Amino acid sequence: MPDIATLAPLVAFLLAVGAFAGVLAGLLGVGGGIVLVPAFYYVFGALGYDGPNIMQVCVATSLATIVVTSIRSVRAHAEKGAVDFAILRGWGPGIGLGALLGALVATGLRSETLTAVFAVLALIVAIYMAVSRPHWRIAPGMPKGAKQYIYSPGVGFLSVLMGIGGGSFGVPLMTLHGVPIHRAVATAAGFGLLIAVPSVLLFLVLPAEGARPPLTLGLVNGPAFVVIVAMTLLTAPLGAKLAHAMNPAPLKRAFAIFLFLVALNMLRKALG
Repeated sequence: MPDIATLAPLVAFLLAVGAFAGVLAGLLGVGGGIVLVPAFYYVFGALGYDGPNIMQVCVATSLATIVVTSIRSVRAHAEKGAVDFAILRGWGPGIGLGALLGALVATGLRSETLTAVFAVLALIVAIYMAVSRPHWRIAPGMPKGAKQYIYSPGVGFLSVLMGIGGGSFGVPLMTLHGVPIHRAVATAAGFGLLIAVPSVLLFLVLPAEGARPPLTLGLVNGPAFVVIVAMTLLTAPLGAKLAHAMNPAPLKRAFAIFLFLVALNMLRKALG
């Protein structure tokens, strides 16, 4: 067990990351998990845990925090009438099915492979965030029929492989199909709940190999979960409020650069 001198700065780091992730989830609609997973990866590595399932612990713990923060975020957005519950009802079953499949696949991968998958998907998200424009559209309405049955599991599956809520994939999907950005961000918070609940239930019971951080149940680390949730519960409503009061586009460009660099570094470690 690491000593207090080692744990104290790492706990402080997680508190700061949790606060940032909560605001980010509400403000930019990209999901706090896209910050949490690299942060967990750094913290657990600094503590000396780099076993065959350590990236899975990062992903599962991030998703566990999203269960709590998504509920708070959805409520904050719903109070403003911004959540499109019709989209949630129509897309919910497919997203949940994709999330379950993603959890099964993630558990079967090597930690290095899952790290590389996260990095590649994060690079794609970062590039889209940097170059996308609000007026981009590919259709006037959300996909129906066969497209919906393909896209909805895809959102759940890819999100679980990254340990994120539905914002990073759901918001672009919705805005490209004519959903206003504030409504897309709010509805994507509901995607996060649909993604996190089934996948976390699996991550809690699926077998794990190698050394894991202390107080890890299945693949979910309890201390990291508690620290992050304590902060994101405070800051997620602030992010939702800011999203309705300002234009987040400049911040999104800056975050895209940050995410691009983080993803490159994780890819280097995974391949290296």
